[in-house]
Amino acid sequence: MEQEPAATEEAAAAEGEGLIVIITPSHDNPFFKAEADSAQKAAEDLGYETLVLVHDDDPALQDQHFDQAIALSAKAIILDNAGADASIAAVQKAKDAGIPTFLIDREINETGIAGSQIISNNYQGAVLGGEEFVRLMGEEGQYVELLGRESDTNAHIRSQGYHDVIDEYPDMEMVAQQTANWSQPEAYDVMETIIQAHPDIKGVISGNDTMAMGAMAALQAAGMTDVIVVGFDGSQDVMDAIKDGTISATVLQPVAQFGPLAVEQAHTYITTGELPAEEKISIDCILVNADNVEEYFNFAPVE
Repeated sequence: MEQEPAATEEAAAAEGEGLIVIITPSHDNPFFKAEADSAQKAAEDLGYETLVLVHDDDPALQDQHFDQAIALSAKAIILDNAGADASIAAVQKAKDAGIPTFLIDREINETGIAGSQIISNNYQGAVLGGEEFVRLMGEEGQYVELLGRESDTNAHIRSQGYHDVIDEYPDMEMVAQQTANWSQPEAYDVMETIIQAHPDIKGVISGNDTMAMGAMAALQAAGMTDVIVVGFDGSQDVMDAIKDGTISATVLQPVAQFGPLAVEQAHTYITTGELPAEEKISIDCILVNADNVEEYFNFAPVE
């Protein structure tokens, strides 16, 4: 919904008043809700109106949101996109209309059309997760990998990072590798089927926390509570599960930084016409396990 600028932000509004549109995947995933909320707060603190929209990983719906942003003469768009290739045309369309798009979390397979692309260092994070998974597995045993959405570059980068570590250990045996499309219900269903075929699995490594939660629920339903589960995102649900001992570890993405940084860059462009010197900005991830889980809350360090 649209939010009016706060009255206490008159000076900022005078510099950069206008609309910033924030478009992300579904807020059912706490990661995407957190990044949208942080971007919205940062924009409103600077005196902008905001319109927060969800594309549900549907490029056609995303295109409609871009058309709406253009029709409303938005000053900038903050986007966590609906596909690395499928989103290129929408970002170009906005640019042609004089509206810069600042990408967060997911990159697109094109440079020179976005104002910036702010992403987690997914490969670095996946290496951390892979190393912890191998350690927890004792460097041996059967395991399952749950993959993210095929159209998402992050899914491929994370899997590559995992395997660049795990494949160095000959006694680690991957018995199943299947996509669950970042979805908790789909991960539950996938794991139910895998468990039937491979009842002796020792671990599950997941492309995100939402799928890790689905896998954990399926394992618990099957009475397999000793199976190691490692996720990726740092969602509070998984942090709580680490505290409970039902999930072993996750890789925290610095999502609390994404939205505010993108808004700051948008504000600089709106007020000065300047874009970041480097289009792609990568922020390192953090391994979270039972040893340090109390140090983080809602994707950020505890202050």
